[in-house]
Amino acid sequence: MITTTAALEAACHRLAQSDYITIDTEFLRESTFWPELCLIQMASEEEALIVDPLADGIDLAPFFALMGDASVVKVFHAARQDIEIMVHRGDLVPHPIFDTQVAAMVCGFGESVSYDQLINRLTGTQIDKSSRFTDWSRRPLSDKQLDYALADVTHLREAYKALKAELEAEGRTDWLTDEMAILESRETYEAPPENAWKRLKLRLKKPQELCVLQAIAAWREREAQSRNVPRGRILKDDALYELAQQQPTTLEALSRLRSIPRGWERSQPGKALVAIIDEALQTPRDQMPKVPRRKHPPEGAQAANELLRVLLKMVSEQRNVAAKVIASGEDLDRIAADGEEAEVAALSGWRREIFGAQALKLINGQLGLRFRDRRVEVIELPQED
Repeated sequence: MITTTAALEAACHRLAQSDYITIDTEFLRESTFWPELCLIQMASEEEALIVDPLADGIDLAPFFALMGDASVVKVFHAARQDIEIMVHRGDLVPHPIFDTQVAAMVCGFGESVSYDQLINRLTGTQIDKSSRFTDWSRRPLSDKQLDYALADVTHLREAYKALKAELEAEGRTDWLTDEMAILESRETYEAPPENAWKRLKLRLKKPQELCVLQAIAAWREREAQSRNVPRGRILKDDALYELAQQQPTTLEALSRLRSIPRGWERSQPGKALVAIIDEALQTPRDQMPKVPRRKHPPEGAQAANELLRVLLKMVSEQRNVAAKVIASGEDLDRIAADGEEAEVAALSGWRREIFGAQALKLINGQLGLRFRDRRVEVIELPQED
């Protein structure tokens, strides 16, 4: 393992000469808000190496500089959590990137294919996953554990080359570009505390309740981030719902809530929480948030949705692309309800070409579906003058 800044700088200089590098990280986050980075694995065509970010005195600046080098493609499998770490620790989003999980979906390997499944299907190699649940923060790590970690980037080289070649052969490189743009957007990894309430299931019916929920969810998010503990260590979700509905503005009222830990009303967080609730309740009624109302789909939308699902499955199988990449369930709901007015990815770019245009014709009565010779077919329907 690389354990010094000098060795890391030299390694990153060598890797920067490559057209691409494969990358993976090992981390823990069971007891923290932010992932605790424990290992970094990287490989080029010529070498593979492991970096110990927990080594005394090591500076990861050379690694982050490499991640920001636009001349080197960074290859990941299921990149979101790895990139989240880099955004938090290095204040950057790697660019350009290639996610083999997304590429595999575009190439017809199914939805959210795992790394070991992909490698097995592409190379026939069976990866030993017995070290999957290693505590990567402990030192020393065994040779078996290090071999397991390194395998996550060495086999990834073959997966990258195979998928890249297939994308080029099928003319689908641009399809992947659209997906990578989402992974390369900083907004994908930013979660302002003010938006923390959106993670919760909305069980509230009154603007006043939503106003309180927004305030206390933002407070919990800031507390969890500043103390680097999971949100549930501050307060459980059920406690937020009860606080929003009961709206205690005194410590005594707070102490009577079932979801609040006993004695919590005597703590500083308890006092802060009561003050936040009281402040939220002072919001003028005309400035309180509106409770989102579920939009009832127009008559016939459910039937249209069922037909769209059949069409999507048919297109997915014909094109050998995971249905999830072409259109989401929400996309289908909105197309069924709003037609051409639906602002969804399925109605733009390559998705419209292979699915969206047919979907609109289907719900407009210009296309039909029939089952013949054990398969679903699309048929043109005669139009009335």
